[in-house]
Amino acid sequence: QVQLVESGGGLVQAGGSLRLSCVISGRTFSGVDMGWFRQAPGKEREFVASSKALSRSVYETYYAQPVKGRFTISRDNAKNTVDLQMNSLKLEDTAVYYCALKTSYSNYADPNGYEYWGQGTQVTVSS
Repeated sequence: QVQLVESGGGLVQAGGSLRLSCVISGRTFSGVDMGWFRQAPGKEREFVASSKALSRSVYETYYAQPVKGRFTISRDNAKNTVDLQMNSLKLEDTAVYYCALKTSYSNYADPNGYEYWGQGTQVTVSS
């Protein structure tokens, strides 16, 4: 059974940083696409960042425009983890953040293409 478990969310002041982590169990992690998404109250789930596998050891990263230059996605295949380092946080970054895994060839930014999801972790940015 595939499981994704996020951690690292919390309350932070605007301009601060948080690091989210997602641990994957139940399947091979290398060579699959991983994504981070977020959902704010009353809004649809939106793409944040992706680590897209070009092979079992080569990956490309992609970011949504609002987080580009502030967020960094990274993965450790030996530990089966994918992290999201979030710097210079803004009020509008407040949301529940989800990590997700997909094995399909769908667009990395489309949440419908991801087969497995974590339970989410709350990130709240205060002024």
